[in-house]
Amino acid sequence: MESPGSFLRQLRRQLLAFVLSSSRRLNLSPIVKYTALTFFADRFLPSLERYKLDSRARNWLLQPLTESNLQLFVLVSVWIASKIHDTRPLSVKSLKTFADDIIQDQHFTTRDIVDAELVFMKRLFQVLRFDIGAMNITVIFLEELLSQFKEVAKAGDIMSISSCMDIMDLLYETEEMSKLYKYPHSLAVSVLVASYVMGVPAQRSEFPLLPWVKLTTSYKEEDIAEIVRSILEHVLEPTMKARGFEKAG
Repeated sequence: MESPGSFLRQLRRQLLAFVLSSSRRLNLSPIVKYTALTFFADRFLPSLERYKLDSRARNWLLQPLTESNLQLFVLVSVWIASKIHDTRPLSVKSLKTFADDIIQDQHFTTRDIVDAELVFMKRLFQVLRFDIGAMNITVIFLEELLSQFKEVAKAGDIMSISSCMDIMDLLYETEEMSKLYKYPHSLAVSVLVASYVMGVPAQRSEFPLLPWVKLTTSYKEEDIAEIVRSILEHVLEPTMKARGFEKAG
C-alpha cells in the first residue's frame, strides 16, 4: 500500500499548480496568494507527512487522502489567508461556488468546507504551536525591499513586483527549491537580486546592488550570491536546454 508521504510527493506539483491557477481565477492579492501557498505547501503538506493521523478520530477528508480532498484544502488555505488579509474576505458561499466549478471529482457542501478549515487549522497549530505565521511571508519583505530599492536606484523603475512573483512561482516547481521559503527574509533579498540580474539591461545595471543589500539587510554578499545562483540556474535551465545549451559545470 502506498504511503501518504509517497502519494503527497507525487501530487505536490499538481497541487501547487492548482494553488496558482486558483489564485489567478480568484484575482487574489499577492499577500493572500503567497500566504495561502505558505500555509498549504510549507506547513499543511509537511504536517501530513510528519504526523500520524489518530485512528480514533478518523476524518474522511484525510483518510484516505484523495486529490479532490487535497484540492479542497488548497481552497481552505486561500480562504484562511483571505480572512486574515482582506478587508472583504471570500465568503464560504463564494468558495463553495468556486469549488463546484474547479474541483472535478467531488462536490463539497459548505459544511465540508467549514470542517476542512477546522482540520487545516488544527494541523497548522501542530506545526507552529499557536502561531500560524501569517506575517512572516516572503512577499511582504520583498515588497518593502523593492520599495526601498526604487528610492535609491533608477534601475528600480524597470523592476516590478510581478516580475519578482514570476520567479517566486517557479521556485515552487520542486521541493528542493521551495525549501528556500523557510527563510523568507533571505529569499526576498535573493529574488530581488535575481530579478535585477534577469530584467535590468546591462547598460543600466551599474548600481552596486550586492553592497547595497549588505548595507540594508546585513546579509553577506557571498551568501546571497549563492542563493541567487541557485535561483537563476533553476529559472533559466529549461530555457537554456530548449536552446541547446548544457548547464555549466
